[in-house]
Amino acid sequence: MHWKEVVPADRYLVEADGLFNEGDAKVMALLYQPLIGPFSVSLYMTMKHQIADQKLHSEPCTHYFLMNVLDADLAEIYRARLKLEAIGLLETYVKETDGPRMFIYSLKPPLSPEQFFSDGVLNVYLYRKVGKEYFARLKSFFSDKALSKESFKNITKAFQEVFQSSFAHPPYPPKEEKGEKLFANPSAGPLRIRPEEFDYELLMEGLTNALIPADAFTEEVKEAILKLAFLYGVDPLEMKNLVLVALDEENRIDIEELRKQARDWYFLKYGGELPDLVERTQPAVWRSGIEEPKTQEERLIRYLETVSPRELLEDLTEGATVAEPDLKLIEDLMIRYKLPPGVVNVLIQFCLLKTDMKLSRTYVEKIAAHWSRKKIKTVREALDIAKKEHKQYLDWQQKKKTKNGEQWKPVRKEPLPEWFENWEILQDEKDTIANFEEEKRKLEEELRNL
Repeated sequence: MHWKEVVPADRYLVEADGLFNEGDAKVMALLYQPLIGPFSVSLYMTMKHQIADQKLHSEPCTHYFLMNVLDADLAEIYRARLKLEAIGLLETYVKETDGPRMFIYSLKPPLSPEQFFSDGVLNVYLYRKVGKEYFARLKSFFSDKALSKESFKNITKAFQEVFQSSFAHPPYPPKEEKGEKLFANPSAGPLRIRPEEFDYELLMEGLTNALIPADAFTEEVKEAILKLAFLYGVDPLEMKNLVLVALDEENRIDIEELRKQARDWYFLKYGGELPDLVERTQPAVWRSGIEEPKTQEERLIRYLETVSPRELLEDLTEGATVAEPDLKLIEDLMIRYKLPPGVVNVLIQFCLLKTDMKLSRTYVEKIAAHWSRKKIKTVREALDIAKKEHKQYLDWQQKKKTKNGEQWKPVRKEPLPEWFENWEILQDEKDTIANFEEEKRKLEEELRNL
């Protein structure tokens, strides 16, 4: 809920670490834009241009100014800001006061093309997004053939060969004024994966008998393991096997070999497709645009669009920890079946209420495959198809519930979501079928008596 984090009256400053180079705009447009979208890039460039030449920070502004400049609501600006933070282009600081809050937005430069194409995560997502042909074209755009100097002799003079020091008047450089900061070439912000996302202790326990020296796990290796675990969904026990294969003759972990092993493992498991970048909540392009819901249905749609599937499950269980199999099922729905988070929320709510609050993988995946073929992308589309195909999904559920070849009959009626407007019609149909079965049974009994 963006209004809890920022309001139009809140003020902000934009800060830059130093002077940005001329190629940053091309990197933002061609490499970052496919991953975070044009609006996030527009927000970044707008903030960047608020800083005057030869300055390190801008003048204070309100967020209402940003809303007017970008012609967008604050919710959209807030979502774009989160994307910039997640991908390493922005750091946000806030100071709480009695009145409006004060923010500092510290802009980080994009990675250089060399850093981007060797990142191990961003380059994979870019490849998945633009395809093999355009990925190769982009790589070629940011590269050139290196000059060969094999037949040349290096005649560069050393510093002391050109200059000498005079001791007659030794220099006394002025002290820097307190609070001053010199311009510098800023260091590119790396993609950060939080360590708590991966259980390092479990990995190390699995490697206790492998005789791998502790210094083999350098900071660079640990960062690579975190990225690969996030990118390909490798658990600690499987990562142990990949690490063992990536060891070289000197008992060092070869990062390139580790990446190759992780990629091969993913291809073997998921059939050769690279992973895609998936948002945790419904992307803005598939949202309804409801900012102030008035009806109960609008409030439901707004809720399903603004929470992640994990948060939905936690809400349904009153904050209890979500089981690991349920989380894995959610990942499969978004990654393998390519369903947006909002659509997954509708599917989870529907299936839970139809199966006595249990997520049956077979049943959920069958409906997910149907929605994937129908290209369901919005929450409203998901609600509509759930209403329309309710009887079909009920048949799928009942066919699964068989025992000794006979149809299993539920002892109680399953509840339905509130958004089922035709609930009373369905109840009437069920009652009609039940009466028909009762009349049929009585007739068969009379025939047997005759």
